[in-house]
Amino acid sequence: MKAVIYTGESKIAVEDRPKPLILEPTDAVVKVLHTTICGTDLHILQGHVPSCSPGRILGHEGVGVIESLGSDVTNFTVGQVVVISCITSCGTCHYCHRKMSSQCESGGWILGNKIDGTQAEYVRIPHAAFSLHLLPDTIDQKVAVTLSDTVPTSYECGILNGDIKPDSTVATIGTGPIGLMILQMAKKLFSPSMTAVVGRGHARLKTAMSMGADHTFSVLDGQDIATASALSATSERGFDVVIEAVGTPESFGIAQTLVGPGGTIASLGVFGESCELHLEKLWNRNICLRTRLVDAISTPDILKMVDTDSIDPRFLISHSFSFDDIHGAYKAFEAPSKHGTLKVVVTMPHIITNGSS
Repeated sequence: MKAVIYTGESKIAVEDRPKPLILEPTDAVVKVLHTTICGTDLHILQGHVPSCSPGRILGHEGVGVIESLGSDVTNFTVGQVVVISCITSCGTCHYCHRKMSSQCESGGWILGNKIDGTQAEYVRIPHAAFSLHLLPDTIDQKVAVTLSDTVPTSYECGILNGDIKPDSTVATIGTGPIGLMILQMAKKLFSPSMTAVVGRGHARLKTAMSMGADHTFSVLDGQDIATASALSATSERGFDVVIEAVGTPESFGIAQTLVGPGGTIASLGVFGESCELHLEKLWNRNICLRTRLVDAISTPDILKMVDTDSIDPRFLISHSFSFDDIHGAYKAFEAPSKHGTLKVVVTMPHIITNGSS
């Protein structure tokens, strides 16, 4: 089979690899129909994820058809179309019982990291009974790729960790797919009294405004100007909820500046370097700081939300590529401002496609 390989040299290569086999009775082998690229894949290429060794097949998101099942997997059948969770869950360990599948003692984020992932024609899924989700026929398969990671991350690490209440003031830092999905979910599900988005590129901020953001602020106008303008919108009170969805010292600093007394910072950016926590300014302000790696325990609920049109992640899919043009897909995803990219969907060669768009 063809597969995307991390070379260890800040780039990928497409190589022939053996088709995976069932190794444990809890495994499934899935024929991948559609996959995508995540920001964490780029962090791997940048050398920020030492647990991922050169030679690894990348990818932890996808939709596919079950090709074969281990003898212990009784809740699925061969031929079913499934969403592949970005998080592998054994369902029985200490952390899985605490609904922290990201910390699973024999799983967690291992696909495309510690074991071969989904950017290939076939993938082996450990603990398949808890790590796959049946996809309803009513949900578009390409859109469903976002349900592997992007949408659960937005919901669990942003919305739920932010503890949004009706009439809250909510600021989101970051205008990538997750930041924009958080904006949609906050408005559709929780009716905040004010939503603000802080980002860089004006095109993405225009998108946020078109999605209903009450205020947008660009750090390209000056970080101090952006934060002062955002605070002014709250009459200097600060925001009840600040969701940091970038993962840089600058974005974390902005989050600390914007949070109001009694507020919550939900930080979900992937940090490749250390950041300062200014407790000398925050110790007496009754704030809460939460971090989280997605656990993907909300995926069944999210499938229902999408199926009932409570949320609509279709806008996330900005580009479609054939697997034969995987290098083009990476180029588009690595330069979102140049290409206007949110999420790319990569379709495998055994599916009829029209190439890239």
